[in-house]
Amino acid sequence: MSEAAGGIWRTGGTVGLMTLISRLLGFVRDVVIARVFGAGIAADAFFVAFRIPNFLRRLFAEGGFTQAFVPVFTEYKERRSRAELRDLAAHVIGTLAGVLLGVTAIGVALAPLLVLIFAPGFYADAERYDLAVDMLRLTFPYLLFISLVAAAGGMLQSFGRFAVPAFTPVFLNLCLIFGALWAAPRLDVPIYALAGAVFVAGVVQLAFQLPWLIRIGMLVRPRWGWRHTGVQRVIRLLIPTLFGASVAQINLLVDTLIASLLVAGSVSWLYYADRLMEFPLGLLGVALGTAILPRLSAQHAQTDPDAFRRTIDQALRLVLLVGLPATAGLILLAGPIIATLFAHGEFTADDTYMAALALFGYGLGLPAFLLVKVLQPGFFSRQDTRTPVKIAVISLTSNMVLNGIIVGGMVLADFIAPHAGLALATALSGWLQAGLLYRGLRRDGVYRREPGWGRFWLRLVAATAAMGGLLLVLSSPLATLDDLAWQARVGELGMLIAAGATCFVAVLLIAGMRPRHVGIGP
Repeated sequence: MSEAAGGIWRTGGTVGLMTLISRLLGFVRDVVIARVFGAGIAADAFFVAFRIPNFLRRLFAEGGFTQAFVPVFTEYKERRSRAELRDLAAHVIGTLAGVLLGVTAIGVALAPLLVLIFAPGFYADAERYDLAVDMLRLTFPYLLFISLVAAAGGMLQSFGRFAVPAFTPVFLNLCLIFGALWAAPRLDVPIYALAGAVFVAGVVQLAFQLPWLIRIGMLVRPRWGWRHTGVQRVIRLLIPTLFGASVAQINLLVDTLIASLLVAGSVSWLYYADRLMEFPLGLLGVALGTAILPRLSAQHAQTDPDAFRRTIDQALRLVLLVGLPATAGLILLAGPIIATLFAHGEFTADDTYMAALALFGYGLGLPAFLLVKVLQPGFFSRQDTRTPVKIAVISLTSNMVLNGIIVGGMVLADFIAPHAGLALATALSGWLQAGLLYRGLRRDGVYRREPGWGRFWLRLVAATAAMGGLLLVLSSPLATLDDLAWQARVGELGMLIAAGATCFVAVLLIAGMRPRHVGIGP
């Protein structure tokens, strides 16, 4: 196994395991919220109030900021003294905190306007609008705390400490579960408990990472430093990466805006479908993207183009090996998954059907979203932000056009689920973005395919097709699942997943795929 492949597997495995724990708790969280609040007015209002700061977090903190900060921080770590590294950290964190304090204050003050902008359909429903405004004032400060968490996580990753940042989101899930089960029944307006839980989670996540920063010697006193050389470099990279790293999140927010204009429940159906699509995306795409960014940054700083190319190639194979069967599973089992996880309490059979249609649309774009996660670091690690920005703008524009064409056509045709068109448009724009990023890396000469891709594709497609055929034969119609008890649904879904996975692996092995073909073993 090559050093690059081994490093990706080890780091990706560590991040993936921690992410798995977080995602599983995230499912528990969503099941609890669905059972307690269903997919009605209160739930729609909370998801909008949470999605706005969460969108800004993914756009600014985990998206743009991390992609801009980690390459600069890694370069300082590789080429400069420890004192200069700590000085950079102090000024970046101090400047970040100062800017975000102002942004948070403005966000809280302008909450009514923000809800009007991001969910204009709520304005005609006073109850939903007022709930969303009140909760946004509670959730918006989450942006400040979680952005500092992202900065701390970037430093830890640069020192090879990947587990702690990957585990940190667990606390958000725990706080929301606690809020729904314990705090909500004690409030006159139960849904407010979730908004308060988001605020508390931001504080807890930041506090959790501080001891680990002490261990690597990076717990520094924040200092304002807008004109600091390192800060200026981060800012120059940050502005374009705000689009380049987070176009998928912008697309999701556009979906929320349009969904607010559709029938009540549309926002919630898209939310639950997105959460399920985010499971493999976070488990593999985010894990690999997190693992390879510091590695690619170091390889670029060390002027090792061969290792750089091999790292990207290995990541692409890993993404496709897991991404294609995961896509087939999400699409073919969309109904059983939604019914098993969420169809309880206030979540109705109609909600299940509508959310399943949205999951089908998002699922078609899962491989593209995964590819974007490992292709973008190939640009950001070289501190090339201009190319991803151009591609992101093209993708975002295409998503808006497709939203108008697909959703508009569905509305005119009186289709029962126009919200599913939003998911489909997001998937198509994701494929456009992934294709343009791949072409850009090939054009720049920093990536070319390693030998063996033809055989890899044939084996992978054959195994995925066999798995899909088996799932079509074994799965029950969605209507029959409504009559089953929850335990029976879990049993059937577990059987389908186990049978599909076994079939996929068996066909791969029969076709000649071996661990060494994806970087495991000699």
